[in-house]
Amino acid sequence: MIAGRDRTRRNDDSHTPLDRSFFDRPVLEVAPELLGRYLVRTSDEGRIVLRITEVEAYAGQADPGSHAFRGRTQRNASMFGPPGHAYVYFIYGMWFSLNLVCGPEGHASGVLLRAGEVLTGQDHARKRRPKARKDTELAKGPARLATALDVDKTLNGTDICTTEETAPLRVLTGETTDRERVNSGPRTGVGGAGAVHPWRYWIGGDPTVSPYRPHQPRVRRKPLDSGGSKA
Repeated sequence: MIAGRDRTRRNDDSHTPLDRSFFDRPVLEVAPELLGRYLVRTSDEGRIVLRITEVEAYAGQADPGSHAFRGRTQRNASMFGPPGHAYVYFIYGMWFSLNLVCGPEGHASGVLLRAGEVLTGQDHARKRRPKARKDTELAKGPARLATALDVDKTLNGTDICTTEETAPLRVLTGETTDRERVNSGPRTGVGGAGAVHPWRYWIGGDPTVSPYRPHQPRVRRKPLDSGGSKA
């Protein structure tokens, strides 16, 4: 539990799914306005409600940092679909990441959910994140968020605007975040031309926000000297 917060008002029953028109806008408008919204994950185990505290925007084929920069593939096809759907991908052969598709169909822009506060269903989240030292670390980073909420490729393409309460994934109206609390800066781990964009947004001072890490270029290892003569 985060000290000093009034959690009695945090009941997702009073909130409704965000309308598809919310996502059918430029990604740089959608991304900061997702802060404070509720992400609801429903499964056979129960329901987890997460307050979104950190996101990153990716502007499709106009953005060198986006998966869609080089066009449509089998992997990123969900990004080119209608807005208000999930795009889930596997990264580094280890973790899943959850994105929300924005803009008109075919534009392929989306918002990566980087971090959040687990409001309800902490017990379910802790089972998947047993190494988390405290609740503020349950979803502190995109891989941790996906793990805590049991997000995998089966949710790729899921409609997040549905009114069906038993749907596996939805985004609700949640809480509005004051503009003065919204911070922005470079995206984590994005290099090259995409590194210049301050398209990472987070709620200032929130303990669930992940630390910023700049892009680290991969260094190719030199082959070991076999002892032979050089050409």
